[in-house]
Amino acid sequence: MIEKHNLQIYNSHSGEKEKFETLHPNFVGMYVCGPTVYSNVHLGNMRTFLSFDLVFRYLKHLGYKVRYVRNITDVGHLESDADEGEDKISKKARIEQLEPMEIVQEYTTDFHEVNALFNIQPPSIEPTATGHLIEQIEIIKRIIDRGLAYESNGSIYFDVIKYNQTHDYGELSKRNIEDLIANTRTLDGQAEKKNSQDFALWKKASPEHIMRWPSPWGDGFPGWHLECTVMSTKYLGETFDIHGGGMDLKFPHHECEIAQAKGAYGKNPVRYWMHTNMLTMNGQKMSKSTGNTILPRELISGDNNFFEKAFDPMVIRFFMLQAHYRSVLDLSNEAVLASEKGYQRLMATYTRMAEMPVSEESTFDLQEWTKACYAKMDDDFNSPMLIAELFEAVKIINQINEGSLKINEQDKAIFKTKMKEFIEDVLGLKPILNEAGNQKLTQAVELLIELRDQARANKDFITSDQIRDKLKHAGIQLKDGKDGTIFSL
Repeated sequence: MIEKHNLQIYNSHSGEKEKFETLHPNFVGMYVCGPTVYSNVHLGNMRTFLSFDLVFRYLKHLGYKVRYVRNITDVGHLESDADEGEDKISKKARIEQLEPMEIVQEYTTDFHEVNALFNIQPPSIEPTATGHLIEQIEIIKRIIDRGLAYESNGSIYFDVIKYNQTHDYGELSKRNIEDLIANTRTLDGQAEKKNSQDFALWKKASPEHIMRWPSPWGDGFPGWHLECTVMSTKYLGETFDIHGGGMDLKFPHHECEIAQAKGAYGKNPVRYWMHTNMLTMNGQKMSKSTGNTILPRELISGDNNFFEKAFDPMVIRFFMLQAHYRSVLDLSNEAVLASEKGYQRLMATYTRMAEMPVSEESTFDLQEWTKACYAKMDDDFNSPMLIAELFEAVKIINQINEGSLKINEQDKAIFKTKMKEFIEDVLGLKPILNEAGNQKLTQAVELLIELRDQARANKDFITSDQIRDKLKHAGIQLKDGKDGTIFSL
């Protein structure tokens, strides 16, 4: 199937859509920056992981063998990008009076549980920073040997100015090194660095620092940027196909990754850089300091002050997929309610495909619809446009059931298969209710339809209308026809 597709990916490095061509035939190496596990994963992060779940699913659907690596940061992520402040995990451990690895375990477990709620598939490999300390020390030695890093007071820094003499520091984020230096504030500890833009590969641990390991330069811990260079190249090679993450990581994190990899191996590490855009809420940036924030479980449970009801994780997944991963997506009560209605309509029609009557011939072009669906996903994983094609399918299914369109037995089987592939395999959506739940819902609604029919027969139109209106308010639409009343979600 791979050969039939012309997959285009927007490369953040070039700023253009480019034809996707893998380094090795039929194999994709993909690395995505995972969470720093010092708190509950927030909804903005989940949008990134859900977006790359879509990429992972679609590449596999096309027939690629995908090695998807997504790390867990369990050390080295300081409060400030300028290599200052406490390690986020150490700080949380100190406040909670726990071992740092207790913090790591608690929030890694939470991260996995939330991923499962949203039907996000686990990566092929999920390495941790603390599990690759030896490799991080070795790559630091390599960079030092190439004259691009130096020791200062037990810490090791990458020499950005020297690197920039032969390379382009700022090539991904399109920043100029002179402007970066001019706009840098003077911070405590900067005196250790030759230049303000130099970044830590290894930090000397102060006496009170909990997380510390021996190294050739004394006890310390690795810099945050280093782990991703080490783990991506260890499992995917010195050059690999796709590197992804949120757009907030483009600078300095991903810029530093490029510098480290080029400094160590002398080659460009990544062929296609992909970045997801922000998730805002009620038109504003999500922020703990302003209170404009919500956790995934709070949205799912309804235990929050922003939304009028609880929402199933599949509705939230559908809501996020209705926007392209590179566009800003605003979360609001009205937007998620609208998505819920759309999701219910799509899934209700999808589950009724078996009811489509079979004719001798088909009077619509199934092949053209299928091509249109693939064309949308081949255009930089355009999930909202794929969803639009799925709603075209909803119209077609309804027209077949009403008799204004026809489908033959062979096309019906193919149509059902393709709908399953696009809805479940690629978009990762699934019906909210299990089979038993669907049966119970059907039985309950059919009982209410019987009571409504009795009320109409007795000319009790007030009761009849109340049943119809109450069901509609609950998201269940009744439709009267010559063969009786049917319902849809």
